[in-house]
Amino acid sequence: MKIISLFLFVTVGFLTGSKHYYKEEAMTSLEVERMNTRVSEIRNMISIDPKYNTKIAFFVDMRIPSGKNRFFVYDLVNNKIIDQGLVAHGSGSETGVKGSLKFSNEPNSNCTALGRYSIEKCYKGCFGKSYKLNGLDETNDNALKRAIVLHYYSAVPYDEQDYYISNSHGCPMVNEQFFKRIEKIIDTSKSKIILDVYY
Repeated sequence: MKIISLFLFVTVGFLTGSKHYYKEEAMTSLEVERMNTRVSEIRNMISIDPKYNTKIAFFVDMRIPSGKNRFFVYDLVNNKIIDQGLVAHGSGSETGVKGSLKFSNEPNSNCTALGRYSIEKCYKGCFGKSYKLNGLDETNDNALKRAIVLHYYSAVPYDEQDYYISNSHGCPMVNEQFFKRIEKIIDTSKSKIILDVYY
């Protein structure tokens, strides 16, 4: 019976072209609660502004350690996470206290800045293909000036780790394999996708 169930699962996945990147058991109830609050706020925001994608949004929970999946691709229509990956935070956000981060919008701070970003046009930079990020809140409105972008980097591992991963200069920096998946979503979207970074 188990073999039949496994066969059906694999067959359905193959026929529908779906890939299951998300492990539901990975989130704690507090993390789910934080995300639900952010999802509600993003829904309210995009419902009054037609230039934003109403089907998909990206969420980054900076309270989750960097060695664990904390970048989430969220399906706003079906109300569920459909993908997840590791993401680095800025080296300036380190406080020296394990599990505690600080955030800044100031140029040259090398900090992650919290808030909502719209994902803008891509360009080819020193890390390869990258997406400009436009900060939509007072806490991150210097993003374009600071050259805060969504990009990949070879030092970011694909799998979760028991230790902290490398830091960025303030950019949300992901693994290349994960980047290729979110790149497809961004490039095929006819409207701007929101990236919400919270703590």
